[in-house]
Amino acid sequence: MDYFLLCRNILTFLSAPSAAAVKFPHICSMTGIDSIQLQQVIAHKVGNPTRGEDLKLSQNKLSLNDKDVQKLLNKFFLSSFNEQEQYHFTHISDLALNEVFSFASTIFSDHSSFVTQSHLLAKFLHSKSTHARVKEGEMYVALFDDVPLNGEYLQAIGIFKSETKETFLKIFPHGQSLEIAQEQGININKLDKGCLIFKANKTDGYVVCIVDHTNKQNDTQYWVNDFLQVIPYADAYHSTSDTLQMCRLFVTNEYSEKFDVAKSDQIDLMNRSLDYFKTKDHFNMEEFKEEVIHHPEVADSFTKFKDHYQANREVEIQDDFTIHLAAVKRQSKVFKSILKLDKNFHVYIHGRQDLIEKGIDEKTGRKFYKLFFEEEH
Repeated sequence: MDYFLLCRNILTFLSAPSAAAVKFPHICSMTGIDSIQLQQVIAHKVGNPTRGEDLKLSQNKLSLNDKDVQKLLNKFFLSSFNEQEQYHFTHISDLALNEVFSFASTIFSDHSSFVTQSHLLAKFLHSKSTHARVKEGEMYVALFDDVPLNGEYLQAIGIFKSETKETFLKIFPHGQSLEIAQEQGININKLDKGCLIFKANKTDGYVVCIVDHTNKQNDTQYWVNDFLQVIPYADAYHSTSDTLQMCRLFVTNEYSEKFDVAKSDQIDLMNRSLDYFKTKDHFNMEEFKEEVIHHPEVADSFTKFKDHYQANREVEIQDDFTIHLAAVKRQSKVFKSILKLDKNFHVYIHGRQDLIEKGIDEKTGRKFYKLFFEEEH
């Protein structure tokens, strides 16, 4: 089937009333999606050149006559973004030499160049898709109006890539009966890769939000590092997020291995770390070590782990910053406070480490935990 005919069929399938119902997430990180205006969008096919996969450029923009399809595309393109997590374009020598920054700037200044610049973006992405794990997929370039950011409504350029195909079942009328057929398509609940470039802070490299749900290994982060060449803004959100992630990895890996502590002690330190961020307005590294970590030898290990973390992740962990509550809420989802005992018991520990005792039964040799409580709910 011709590729561009396939694109049209996919859009038809998404909007067709006979297609299987698709559920959207109830909560979207980006607010106000329904008011965003999708002005232009074009699709290209981008393969992996090392596998001989071609670059197929569309010469025409997608038709946006169907309002329902526009809403579906807005949901597909925008619902995965977290507008609090902001990046900006960079370059080792001159920002103007960042290719995506340059192509986006031209589109912002001259909308008639949209198709031409989308071709240049697709060609550049194709040239960066050389790693063995990079999958072939559809690349979309879109121009939006009235995209909310920090209380303003701005113009924005979106660059998206769908790499994962799923099988859908379609029910359709056939004479006096119904028939069923399968189609390969895109799950509109799951954007694989995305970039949203806001027309703001051009001198600093614009304000950019990114999505990268596939190829997260360090050697395959071509989307962020090689194609976009973006870095986080040094703001409260990223400082809070980076520090919490570093704390979680320290407790999960370094603390448990180096100090031979019980799982309950590990969970206790995890809970105390998260509680610090939930109850404080400001983070101070020395205060955090004193109030949360307590023990000098553990604090020394924490400092060394922080230095290694910064070097390996190429991030800077600030010693003093304002805590961002949205970042705390997001990171708290991956902080685990569950004590798993074989396959029989899951114990949720929320605090009061002094009410938990661990021991070994002398007769059976089995390990046990003793929990002290006042009321049973």
